[in-house]
Amino acid sequence: MIYLDHAATTPVPRAVADAMYAVLTEQYGNPSSQYPFGAGMKKQAELWRAAVAALMDCPADRLFFTSCGTEGDNWALRAAAWQNRHVGRHIVTTAVEHSAVLECCKWLERDGYEVTYLAPDQDGTITAAQVLEAVRPDTAAVSVMLVNNELGTVYPVAEIAKGLTARNPKTLLHTDAVQGLTAFSARTLGADFVTVSAHKIGGPKGIGALYIGPRVKNPRPLLPGGGQERGLRSGTEATAQMAGFARAAELRLERLDRDREHLAALQAYAREKLLAIPDMVPVGAGTAPHILSVSLAGWPAGNIVTDLGGQDICVSAGSACHQGKPSHVVAALKLPKRVAAGVIRLSFGPGTTEAEIDACAEALRRHHDTRMPML
Repeated sequence: MIYLDHAATTPVPRAVADAMYAVLTEQYGNPSSQYPFGAGMKKQAELWRAAVAALMDCPADRLFFTSCGTEGDNWALRAAAWQNRHVGRHIVTTAVEHSAVLECCKWLERDGYEVTYLAPDQDGTITAAQVLEAVRPDTAAVSVMLVNNELGTVYPVAEIAKGLTARNPKTLLHTDAVQGLTAFSARTLGADFVTVSAHKIGGPKGIGALYIGPRVKNPRPLLPGGGQERGLRSGTEATAQMAGFARAAELRLERLDRDREHLAALQAYAREKLLAIPDMVPVGAGTAPHILSVSLAGWPAGNIVTDLGGQDICVSAGSACHQGKPSHVVAALKLPKRVAAGVIRLSFGPGTTEAEIDACAEALRRHHDTRMPML
């Protein structure tokens, strides 16, 4: 199988699976238990937290484990709205955010909030000036993702954070950094909330984390209960997933620069190979090294994904979360109909090879040459 959909999820290295297995079978104590077996797991959980915090470059006591990126996004937005409930009921976000942010914003609108959805230009770009211009005295929160999961566009979160200091210093900033976990330092990024997820970096599904910065005072608990996660997210800790997340973070940190260079070179190689195919055009700025969005204009993306899937080549017609439905991200670009219909996403990991890109490019060329365009 040729797997070119790492933005959807990533393979779990054996070392990560082994770390999880050891916890499931040997270190299975409940960290809230008072006897030594439980107390030992409590200490171990903090070591796992520190490992993830090291990858994010943030203080460990500011990092809270969640079940996924969606949970972190929802928690951040609602916590920001709660802290700034006396500032106002206005939120600024973008039309190309992950559905976890957009659907949460829709719920907040039902609660009486006004949300400004900023549209990108045709290559998916949104500028810091565009965001800051939308901020008002009553803006409680701004949410702009770090890396777009469909286009690979990197957004100027650090610049937005600096601009907010002058525009409205009370406004809190959230960024969904699920697709950019290895591309930032929480200490210098400037966001008040940063959402990440383990399964995008070789960790298990079912666990993520939320960084909550020092400007957030007494954050509203997501789940009241037994007091885990320093009283902010109660519930028995998912220790095996925490172990897997920590080990995945350690592995990525060990080879961070090497992986970045590899992915950048691979994206450039894939762009050259794919754009040599007739009717293939680039989509989006593609500034993140691990995501490449293109369109075989006139050939429906769903048919392309099915055809390549039958050849054991995995690519996506957009975010895996859309489950075959039209992408709101592509729609926001206002592309010509033929181009919008043919958008596919390739996304790469540390183990992706040029030979796999070659095989995918050849399959796409055959699809072009043997299937009739429908638009």
